[in-house]
Amino acid sequence: MDAIDVTEPVPAQSRASLDAHLNDPNWPDSGDTPTPGTTDASLTTSYDIPDIEKIEAASITAPSSKDYEFDQSLEDDSPYAEVRAAVSNLDDPTMPTNTFRMWFIGIFFTIIISGLNQFFSFRYPAVTITALIAQLLSMPFGRLFELILPTRVFRVLGYEFSFNPGPFNIKEHVLITVMANVVYGGAYATEVIAAQRVFYQQTPSFGYQILLVLSTQLFGFSFGGLLRRFLVWPASMIWPQTLVNCALFNTLHSSYSMFPGQTLSRERFYMYCLAGSFFWYWVPGYLFTALSSFSFICWIAPNNVVVNQLFGYNSGLGINFITFDWSMIAYNGSPLVTPWWAELNVFAALVLMYWIISPILYYKNVFFSSYLPISENRAYDRFGLEYNSTRIVDASGLFNVTAYREYSPLYIPTTFAMSYGLSFGTLTATLVHTWLWHRKDIMRQFRSSLKEEPDVHARLMLAYPEVPQWFYAAIAAFSFAVGIVAIKVYDTLLPVWAFVLAIIIALFFAVPIGMIQAITNTQVGLNVFTELIIGYMLPGRPVATMIFKTYGYITMTQALSFSSDLKLGHYMKVPPRMMFTVQTVATVIASFVVVGVQAWCFDRVPDLCSPTQRDHFSCPQIRTFGIASLLFGTSGPARVFSYGAIYHPLLYFFLIGALVPIPFYFLAKRYPDAWYKYFNAPVFFTGTGNMPPASGINYSSWALVGFIFQYWIRRRHFRWWSSYNYVLSAALDTGVALATVLIFLTLYLPRGDSIMLNWAGNTIGTNTADAHATPYLSLPSSGWFGLETVSVFWALSRHDLTFVLPSGHEKRNPYSLPPPHPLNSVRLSVFLS
Repeated sequence: MDAIDVTEPVPAQSRASLDAHLNDPNWPDSGDTPTPGTTDASLTTSYDIPDIEKIEAASITAPSSKDYEFDQSLEDDSPYAEVRAAVSNLDDPTMPTNTFRMWFIGIFFTIIISGLNQFFSFRYPAVTITALIAQLLSMPFGRLFELILPTRVFRVLGYEFSFNPGPFNIKEHVLITVMANVVYGGAYATEVIAAQRVFYQQTPSFGYQILLVLSTQLFGFSFGGLLRRFLVWPASMIWPQTLVNCALFNTLHSSYSMFPGQTLSRERFYMYCLAGSFFWYWVPGYLFTALSSFSFICWIAPNNVVVNQLFGYNSGLGINFITFDWSMIAYNGSPLVTPWWAELNVFAALVLMYWIISPILYYKNVFFSSYLPISENRAYDRFGLEYNSTRIVDASGLFNVTAYREYSPLYIPTTFAMSYGLSFGTLTATLVHTWLWHRKDIMRQFRSSLKEEPDVHARLMLAYPEVPQWFYAAIAAFSFAVGIVAIKVYDTLLPVWAFVLAIIIALFFAVPIGMIQAITNTQVGLNVFTELIIGYMLPGRPVATMIFKTYGYITMTQALSFSSDLKLGHYMKVPPRMMFTVQTVATVIASFVVVGVQAWCFDRVPDLCSPTQRDHFSCPQIRTFGIASLLFGTSGPARVFSYGAIYHPLLYFFLIGALVPIPFYFLAKRYPDAWYKYFNAPVFFTGTGNMPPASGINYSSWALVGFIFQYWIRRRHFRWWSSYNYVLSAALDTGVALATVLIFLTLYLPRGDSIMLNWAGNTIGTNTADAHATPYLSLPSSGWFGLETVSVFWALSRHDLTFVLPSGHEKRNPYSLPPPHPLNSVRLSVFLS
């Protein structure tokens, strides 16, 4: 039977409607909404429905006008073009979901993906098997089970079931992919356990490991469910990343209508792009790796330090737009998914904070940064070497003040310091922005229920019983109890009150940060904030710091990840109780798998986490995690950020972040048609959060591609964009993921570096100042730089430093620093020399 088409042209929005949705930059206005003539039946994303009468019966009548006044667009389809382009506005409630093949395939991928990703996470470069691969590969598995499983119907205790209830359907496919989505990112708590082994020579018991992992993972899951009314049910919470999955599901399971004059179906388009992405990645990924970064300016002047610091991507700022590697472009997420206005916010932050301000600070030698590389995610000592954490902790893993004073303060490169400052600003910007723009929405959702604002997807979901809130509350209570056991039975030095505070922080920020992510596809991190809080409250306790950070930061992150999956189920009309069940099962299974795999790696892999490990299992993520525990948990933030400390000026970002959203809010209110409403302060401060280790090229190329597809093509060729944009994103991501795994497993893992092609296209970038992370200034004749003690007053007016020494010593400068190198000395002749 033919599918129902309920898509109608979205009418032009009235002034009252635009004013009402001023706080939603994704809401269509006359500038980016296609004319009614461009939104026709050919844009419908539907799959065949076998029984129209059942659909009509399941469609719940919208509330009367006296309860809520609906826009016409909400009655027929989503008002958001992004959602209309990827999500079907139809449903078939009769599709079976709780099937044997769904559970078998889903659990299989849960175990395989969580285990392999945990194993490869120790390696550099790491290989990640994403949920997109599971989404693609589970399709032929499902079709195979459809062919080979018996169709006999069994009756047990009054219930009927069959191993093969019919064709493998889209909702089974969604549930399998959700299980993969839940587990592919691993468990953050395993990094706490690994850091205890690597940095503090502790060997936690299996009981402690599994309790910590279960508690942190399930806490996030429960919070995601409890916050559904804010982050999942409202139509304005579009969650752009889920639209890629929706487009791919509908491409694989449906026959899309095509525009008049077009002959290429979305399914065929997807397969062509997938094949092209897969085969092309072999060029920048193996055959000609210089095309990946394409820092040709550094190749021209390989020994010019300034040129390499500005244009290089290994330890430079990556001032460049050109790359031929989709994995570089999509390093921070697909640019075909994030709204263009959000990408523009991120690019503005990149240019201002990293391409303008950071070089000024660096070449002025602020924070002694000129003695370090300009951009790296490492900590250094005063001798310009990587910081040796074992010299400042005792056998029990506690901070040794005497050893710290004898060794060195901790120094970080300019971009690393800038990232901390932006993280501080993110926190206050998020609070102020949310209060200004979304306080009414949040209060309304506190007082309201789902039936107040249902779009077509919410109305169709009313056909299914919702998961009671107490289900999620029960999981939260279980996670809380398990967490208490983990921190008290095992000696973590984290008091219960601090554990409770971490949970409160996660819950408090989940809604505002979740709303920002659901609208902009950008997540605000709490990692630095939680480290700062616990570092001041409990200094000298690195393990307690790591655990507090995990509960305060990852609990919120997991909650938002589960909310994203719930939105995927919402779009695909999957029964909520099945979503709850598969998410719970996948989380529990993956917790045991990742703990077991990590324990096996530490027992069986020789020299694991050593920088010289022969198979490159050097644990870069764990080292970054451990350095943060040193910075905030061992030496403590008071020695780094407090008044008189070297990085104290970064704390002013808290004030800057609070002030920046205010003028743009009032300007947007005063001039609703101007660009001010598109400035999003939290996105501006947090959008470049991956720098370092990310480089400018990862953001600039991302923004350039985003401009082409999310702005130019979307406005000029809306029909093409609606039909193919998200399908193209899924195809490019999947092709690169498959090629990466295949290259690693077949060419790199068996023989290591010996099988790499040794020619100029692969080596030209390895002999540059950028590749060697060469600093701008050499060490003084004394052999060290920086502070003699941990307290310093920064005299901006004189560009010099005054040191405060222990009592009994005179205040003095221990040596004469080389004069700051002014920016005006960096002339064009330098670049050409």
